[in-house]
Amino acid sequence: MKNFIKKPVISEKSFAAEESGKYIFHVDPRANKNMITESVSNLFGVKVEKVNIIRIPGKKKRVGKIFGKRNDIKKAVVTLKKGEKIKEIK
Repeated sequence: MKNFIKKPVISEKSFAAEESGKYIFHVDPRANKNMITESVSNLFGVKVEKVNIIRIPGKKKRVGKIFGKRNDIKKAVVTLKKGEKIKEIK
């Protein structure tokens, strides 16, 4: 089974969400909610209640005369069942 989770989002907002049982991850752009649910369950050994997905388009940037674009990002907000907790995120 392939792991679709790239890395956890580390910010003040994500740490505040952990208190209510929500964890935020950067995920593979091709992943859907079922794939993310399976990946989190297998990686951390927890039961997932629901997954919300956020797609963020990359910003347009300019360096001198050259225009470019940052990569698009896909984030998943994973809500765990009551009493479940991820002990350590690497």
